[in-house]
Amino acid sequence: MAGKLVKLLADLKESEAIAFVETALEKGTDAAELLEEAKEGMGIVGQRFSSGEYFIPDLVYSGEILKSVVQLLEPKLKGKQGADTKKLGKVIIATVAGDIHDIGKDLVVFLLDVNGFEVYDLGIDVPVQTIVDKLKETNSPVIGLSGFLTLAFDAMKETIDAIAAAGLRDKVKIMIGGGQIDDQVKNYTGADAYGKDAMEAVKLAKQWIGG
Repeated sequence: MAGKLVKLLADLKESEAIAFVETALEKGTDAAELLEEAKEGMGIVGQRFSSGEYFIPDLVYSGEILKSVVQLLEPKLKGKQGADTKKLGKVIIATVAGDIHDIGKDLVVFLLDVNGFEVYDLGIDVPVQTIVDKLKETNSPVIGLSGFLTLAFDAMKETIDAIAAAGLRDKVKIMIGGGQIDDQVKNYTGADAYGKDAMEAVKLAKQWIGG
């Protein structure tokens, strides 16, 4: 059974993937195990996109499949946390101004949530001021900025500059993530770190907040 969901997601088989997850859950398969397979499948989708085998519509479609799968898994994953689990800390997540990609962002939001963080998901194409205002309102110690397009790098830099101008830069750790982000982009934007995937984002948040 192991590995089948990886292939179904990688091959963009929506109905088969959903049916497989439903059956697997009924048989008592661990939801966290299925989530790992789903992430692996998304990783293959990303590779196929990078190599030119898949295109933007395929990427968007894979995100829709993932959302459906995650909806099925979420109750089981959250159940494990216990009803009154204390939240580890606050994290603001946003896809920056000018970018409308939410696949990676949604996965980060979901994984942070099931790992016990209080997540403020500001959505896509989020103006700089909205992020600054949310930071003032919540005093969140961590912000995650997402962007898939190269134009997002400037928006990330502008957002981080605005946080500094508001006198809040030393109170918050900022991670960035998305398509083509590396150390060079991290240095350009002024972020503290970048996450190559959603699990890396969770690891950074735990490291910074001490969860």
